[in-house]
Amino acid sequence: MTPAETHPADRSVAPAPEPRTSQQASGIDVRTAPIADLPDPLPPRSAPPIRQEPCRGSGRNPAADRPGAPDPADTPENLDTPENLDSRETPDTPDTPAGAGNGAAAEGDETPGAVVAQRRAPTLEEVAELAGVSRATVSRVVNGSSRVSPEAQAAVNAAIAQLGYVPNRAARSLVTRRTDTLVLIVHERPDTVFSDPFFASVLRGVNQALSPTDLQLVLLQAQGEAQRDRALRYVGNGHVDGVLLISLHGDDIMPTAISAAGVPLVMAGRLLTGGPLDYVDADNVGGARDAVRYLIAAGRRRLATVAGPGDMSVGVDRLRGYREAVREAGDQASAGRVAVGDFTEESGRRATTQLLADHPDLDAVFAASDLMALGALRALREAGRRVPEDVAVVGFDDAALAAYADPPLTTIRQPVELMGQEMVRLLLARIADPYADPTEVVLPTELVVRASA
Repeated sequence: MTPAETHPADRSVAPAPEPRTSQQASGIDVRTAPIADLPDPLPPRSAPPIRQEPCRGSGRNPAADRPGAPDPADTPENLDTPENLDSRETPDTPDTPAGAGNGAAAEGDETPGAVVAQRRAPTLEEVAELAGVSRATVSRVVNGSSRVSPEAQAAVNAAIAQLGYVPNRAARSLVTRRTDTLVLIVHERPDTVFSDPFFASVLRGVNQALSPTDLQLVLLQAQGEAQRDRALRYVGNGHVDGVLLISLHGDDIMPTAISAAGVPLVMAGRLLTGGPLDYVDADNVGGARDAVRYLIAAGRRRLATVAGPGDMSVGVDRLRGYREAVREAGDQASAGRVAVGDFTEESGRRATTQLLADHPDLDAVFAASDLMALGALRALREAGRRVPEDVAVVGFDDAALAAYADPPLTTIRQPVELMGQEMVRLLLARIADPYADPTEVVLPTELVVRASA
């Protein structure tokens, strides 16, 4: 459900208010800009240094194996800090082909144990020497520290490029206990994920927010108990630093299970149970109210709605906004004209067909998603009703396809890509401060008027 470019048929766009952010624990509402700068790179989790014992081969001193015996490897320069792990080298011994270690010669060699030369990976010290700076300066540049002069940073980057140096991220993760990986879990059916533009738009926003960072993104689909349990095991086994969770249904256990595992979590949409977790959402209640008020102001008096699923907060909130608006206008009858879909086009067609059968005199339909609104347009054409002359139609999302519907669809625009960006911002803040109060971010919606209403 991607915010579309303004179509030539767009007649007006209602002004949008500022997004609002509230701290649940404190009850204080504050105003924020739509998206803030991303936090600094993730801080390391506190953990004692890990000792890596060098392999001494057949010449190992048996005394070193006695309990309590001092280990000569336990010196400051041998402790596994990120910098030491990055720079540690293997001894400069010749590499031999497979099998040469037990006296075999490579095929085609006349001399047993023939040596095959291999290029040794450059080290942190070599980068420092070529750049003319200290080893610590190279480490700061590699780790993205701001405590480096522009001249030194340029020299280090040039040396890295010349030598082909690659930081040892795996070694650093052993010390920092960070994976530099986030996971986006979509808890929805495959046909819905790939047909509904909402999910692609969220993913675009997430990628845009992560592009300035060194973080990686993993995408998991969790539809059904088996996939859900596999996703929970993946998250709980320490493969990721945080979770972005989309499309929750009912009393799903995923949010509480992820939180109980101590993994930072941000959701798209609030929990129906009202749990104290970070989430980002659009103003679904306000957007639905605006759609219905517009229809009533245009003279429509027999309204109906194709609502979203009752086990999702977005479906519940948009139905609530619809009912608040018709009751505000004194139209109690329209509050009961409700058919439920699942945000797909086909469900919108079926629901509208049912509404026409039950209420043949209706003159307006508010659909809780653009895909369901397209289904409503199909059902109205099949029934011989003209849009908007006989029945006006308003959707919700302003997906790209809304502007190219027949007729172009009046709809409520929600900033889906911005939702993805805000989710990343909240997740990085939660990783940096796991004990901060839960945060809600509700982004504004706006009415986009086209030809369907």
